[in-house]
Amino acid sequence: MHDKQISPIAAAAGNGAGAGDTTPSLRRCIALLRSHTSLPHLRQTHAHALRTGIPLFHPLLAKHLIFSLISLPSPPLSYAELLFSLLPNPNIFTLNTMIRGYAESPHPFPALLLHRRMHAASLPPDSHTYPFLLKACARLLDLRHGESVHSLSVKNAHTSSVFVQNSLLHFYGACGLFESAHQVFEEMPVRNVVTWNSVINGFALNGRPNEALTLFQQVLDEENEVKPDGFTMVSLLTACAELGALALGRRVHLYIIKSGLYQNSHIGNALIDLYSKSGVAVDACKVFDEMPDRTVVSWTSLIVGLAVNGFGKEALKFFEEMEIGKLKPTEITLVGVLYACSHCGLVDQGFRYFNQMKDEYGIVPRIEHYGCMVDLLGRAGLVNKAHDFILNMPLEPNAVIWRTLLGACAMHKRVGLGEVAWSRLIKLDPGHSGDYVLLSNLYAGGSRWAEVQKLRRSMIKGGVKKTPGHSLLELGNKVYDFVMGDRSNPETDSIYEKLEEIAKRLRKEGYVARTMNVLADIQEEEKETALCYHSERLAIAFGLMKSAPGAAIRIVKNLRVCEDCHLAIKLISKVYEREIVVRDRSRFHHFRDGICTCKDYW
Repeated sequence: MHDKQISPIAAAAGNGAGAGDTTPSLRRCIALLRSHTSLPHLRQTHAHALRTGIPLFHPLLAKHLIFSLISLPSPPLSYAELLFSLLPNPNIFTLNTMIRGYAESPHPFPALLLHRRMHAASLPPDSHTYPFLLKACARLLDLRHGESVHSLSVKNAHTSSVFVQNSLLHFYGACGLFESAHQVFEEMPVRNVVTWNSVINGFALNGRPNEALTLFQQVLDEENEVKPDGFTMVSLLTACAELGALALGRRVHLYIIKSGLYQNSHIGNALIDLYSKSGVAVDACKVFDEMPDRTVVSWTSLIVGLAVNGFGKEALKFFEEMEIGKLKPTEITLVGVLYACSHCGLVDQGFRYFNQMKDEYGIVPRIEHYGCMVDLLGRAGLVNKAHDFILNMPLEPNAVIWRTLLGACAMHKRVGLGEVAWSRLIKLDPGHSGDYVLLSNLYAGGSRWAEVQKLRRSMIKGGVKKTPGHSLLELGNKVYDFVMGDRSNPETDSIYEKLEEIAKRLRKEGYVARTMNVLADIQEEEKETALCYHSERLAIAFGLMKSAPGAAIRIVKNLRVCEDCHLAIKLISKVYEREIVVRDRSRFHHFRDGICTCKDYW
C-alpha cells in the first residue's frame, strides 16, 4: 500500500550519508549492492567487501547491505538483523529500513521495539518512520501504540506528509475505527489515489458499504486529477457484494469497462463475487467466460458462487472442467465443492470428493471441510451418522462443528442428540445467542414450552441477547434496512397495509401459517401476526410497493429464513408474478412461480 514511499528512501540510501570517507573498493561494493537484486549476489558482494579489508561493522556498507536485503521479495530478516546488531549507533535511515522490514514481515512486533529504542536514544522519527510504524500497528491491531505514533507525528509536525496521512487512514481502517479514519481523511489538504483507496476500503471492510459507495461518487464528482484504480474497484465491488446492491454494482462494472480496467484479474474475480452474492449467477458465469486470464481464484469464486446460489450440479460441472484443465484446486475450492454437495443432498458424491482431497490433490482436510461433511449428513437427515462422523474426526471438533449438528437436530426434530450438541457448545462457546435460538427451535418444535421458558430465563440471567433479524433491500440506488416489527420507515403505514393485503391474498391461495417456530407459548393468531412482521416480509412489501411491476426483488437477510417465511415467499412469487431472491445466512433462495431453487432442502 505504501510502495511509493520506498523511492525517497532509496534516494537517501544512495547519497553516501553516514560515512566520513569512501575508498574505491567501498564505492565499488556499494555500486554492486545497489545493482544486485538477488540474495546470492548480495552475499557475494558482502564477501568481496570483507576480503578487501572493509570492516564488517562499517556503517556505510551495513547501511546499503541492510537496505538491499530488506528490499528483496522475500527479505532474509535474520541476515539483516545480524548486520544491524553489529552497529553501535545506527542512523535514522538504517533504523527506518529495519522497521520497514519488520512491518512487512509475518511478525511485525519488533518494529515497535525499535521505535521504543529510538525514543530511549532521543532519536526523533522522520517522515519515513511513521508509515512503517503505522503499518506494523495496523497488522498487529495495536490501537494504543498506533495512537501514540499518531500523537508523535502531530507533535513533530510530520502529519502534513501525504504518506503519513495515508498510513493513518490505513491504520484506523484496519482497527475498525472508520470514524477516526474519516476524520483524518476530511482534514487532508491533498489526496492521492492511495488516500481514496484507504478510506473507501476501510468503510467497505468495516460494515459501512453505503459510505464507501458515497465516497466513490465523491471522487468522481470532485474536480481533481485522481482517477480510481483497480484497488478502488475491488473495494467498491466488495462493498456492493456485502450489501447485495446489484444496481450500484452494475454502475461500478460499467465504469470499469469505460476506464479500461476490465482486464484486471482481481477485478474480474470481484465481479464474479458481486454477481454471485447478488443472486445473479448467470452474470457471474458471463464475467468468468469473458476473462482473458482465469486463475484458480477465478474458478474457485465461480464454483463457490454457484454453490451458494443453489446451482450445485453446475458448480460441480465447472470443478470437473477445472480438473480437465490441470488446475490444482485449493482448500477453498474444495470447501465450495463440498458446499455444493451439501446443499444438493449429494451425500455419496460429497464423500467421494472428501476422500479425494488428500489422495489426489494433496490437501489435508481442515476443520472447514469436516464442517461441510457434518452439514452434508445433517441436511440429508443422517443426524446419527453426522454425530458418529464428529466423534471419529482426527481434529478436535470446534463450536462450529457442534453448532452445525445442533442445527441439523433442530431441522429434523432430534431432541436427544441436540441436547448432546448443546452440552458441548456451552463449554466451547458459552453465551452464543444463535445456539440458544437453535435449542429453543428444537424445544418449540415439540411444544416443550417449559424448556423454552427455562432456556429464556437462562439467557436473561447470563445477559445473552438474541441477534435481531434484519433485511436489506436495494431500490433506486439506495439500500433500505428493515428489522422485525420495524416502524421507522416514513411509509410505515403503507407498508403494513400492504402486508395485510399480502396476507389476504395468500390465504386465498390456501396459505396456513407454520407457527411451530415462533418461540413463545402464545395464541396461534398472535403467532401468525409475529410471522407476518419478519424483516424479509417488510422488505418484500416495500419492494412490491416501490418497484416496477414484474421487477425482481432482491433481499439480503442476516439470519436464516424461517420455514413459514419460506412458504409465504414462494406463494408471494406466484401471486404477484415476481422473482424474489433472498440471500440468507447460509445460501440463496430464488423464488419464482411458487417454487424455490432450494427445492425446500435448506
